[in-house]
Amino acid sequence: MTDKASSSAAVPAGGKPASRFGGLAVYGERRVFIMLLLGFSAGLPNLLIFDTLSAWLRESGLSLAMIGFFALATLSYSLKFVWAPLIDRTHIPLLTKYLGHRRSWMLVTQAVVIFGLWSISGLNPATALPQVAMFAVLVGFFGATQDIVIDAWRIEAADDARHGAMAASYQLGYRVAQIVAGAVPLVLADLYNWNLSYAVMAALMGFGVAGVLFAPREKAHVIRPIPVTGIPSRPRLEVLEWIARLVVIIAAAMVVGSGLTAQADPLNGLLGLFGLSAEGKAAITQAWAAKPGGVYLQVLAVFGGLALMVLACWPIPGVKTRPGTYLAGSFGAPLADFYKRFAGVATLILALICVYRLADFVLNIMNPFYLDLGFSKTELAEVRKVFGVVMTSLGIFVGGWSVARLGLIRTMVIGAFMSPVSNLVFAWLATQGPSLSALTVAIGVDNVATGYAGTALIAYMSSLTSIGFTATQYALFSSLYALPGKLIASQSGRIVEAAARAAEGGGPFAGLRGLFARLPEGSLATGAATSGVSPAALGAGYVVFFLYSVVIGLFAIVLAFVVAGKQTALEASRKAEEDVDPAIAATEGQPS
Repeated sequence: MTDKASSSAAVPAGGKPASRFGGLAVYGERRVFIMLLLGFSAGLPNLLIFDTLSAWLRESGLSLAMIGFFALATLSYSLKFVWAPLIDRTHIPLLTKYLGHRRSWMLVTQAVVIFGLWSISGLNPATALPQVAMFAVLVGFFGATQDIVIDAWRIEAADDARHGAMAASYQLGYRVAQIVAGAVPLVLADLYNWNLSYAVMAALMGFGVAGVLFAPREKAHVIRPIPVTGIPSRPRLEVLEWIARLVVIIAAAMVVGSGLTAQADPLNGLLGLFGLSAEGKAAITQAWAAKPGGVYLQVLAVFGGLALMVLACWPIPGVKTRPGTYLAGSFGAPLADFYKRFAGVATLILALICVYRLADFVLNIMNPFYLDLGFSKTELAEVRKVFGVVMTSLGIFVGGWSVARLGLIRTMVIGAFMSPVSNLVFAWLATQGPSLSALTVAIGVDNVATGYAGTALIAYMSSLTSIGFTATQYALFSSLYALPGKLIASQSGRIVEAAARAAEGGGPFAGLRGLFARLPEGSLATGAATSGVSPAALGAGYVVFFLYSVVIGLFAIVLAFVVAGKQTALEASRKAEEDVDPAIAATEGQPS
């Protein structure tokens, strides 16, 4: 993070951190433990309204269509970047003075989430569905806002050497919360009732409150000024302009949300205001769900909505107004600051963020793959959901240690190798059939690599933010990094089946069929029958697909090396300038 003047322990992007932060010692620090509590607080409300609530609604007699509509309560999590500038620029009266900017926002959002969950616990969806929906949306919005603030505090409360441990601790807390929110309410509902379940979940948010109260105060928050001096005040016209711009921003958010969540309902709701018929809505829903064409529409909606949002924030040509200047400063200044600080490498950094996890995102056909091999659902549950979680946690832990020991840039480069290289183990698994030991090895290797790479990316994105724009910049990075993967992943099934047909017909992949000559009887048979090829050909198709995922990952590896070199050179150039002019170092952490 750009605040080198604030801590003597801050580390150049390509350098090693001070030895006192090396090894495992960083995990013993107070702020890292606090991050565990805050990660738990962030993960709890998400699953409670996205997944667990659906079980309660079904037991209350609601239709699947209505239950699916409730999934939109989590739309806020995909649109955090829309109001993140407000979090960066707004103080909480009274609380900010005593707790600091980030902790005061965390406490307020947690209080509203507790209120929302407690209110849901006192309702019956069968007789009070609108109220349940209202509080679910409330929990979703303030849960997402809590995520914005926790991410900002996590970044601002640590220097580069600690970003890995903080990210690792956050992820571990988040995963524990998902396990708790997915299992404990079901058990309590079975033993007692759903109302008690949600009351207990509201009480468990107290861990997050404790985390806030015992957290060390972050550095003094800097609100970047937006100059409006010289722009005449026109109160009546400004009110109208604010209304018009906010309406366009909300419309843009609905379009982006439809794309990011793959749900047509926000877009249909928006177009319904302009008179779209029921038939038109049904056609959009059908197009949105089509494979793979619907994915292209979703990605187009994201870019179209973002373009609309830019238009809403763009100053009126030739006319300076306060709303236009304020919105341009709130949304445009964080991006301009990023490009200024990373001049010559900013676009490459954004590209790296977008492709860093591509090799993981294309693996959206793993459940069919495992079932085609012949594994039972129970075996998958035991290995993936129990052993897999342990190995992912190990990867997260090692990732945090790596940042503390090796530095951010080295860890980022190593993480770029993790996903594509680990995907080779699935090509090997395809040749082993339903071997439980082979599955355990494959899941173990992949989950350690995934945990490491995820921690590396979070820590790296955290280091790219700057004081005053932390929430906005990180929210934008985290909202968009998975978008290219969504588009490419839509082709995964097609690649497997096309490669299998090519292998069956004596094409370039026919030689791979020999790898499956000794498969146990029945392995790949069901999937092969569905695809209209032989089991050996289907196995060859899967091998080709996993090799393809490795090739996809090479883009991230190449970009990681390019960015590492350029960013290290940029840091060295800045350090040389600071040595020549100490005044530069004294203002490094100040607003640009």
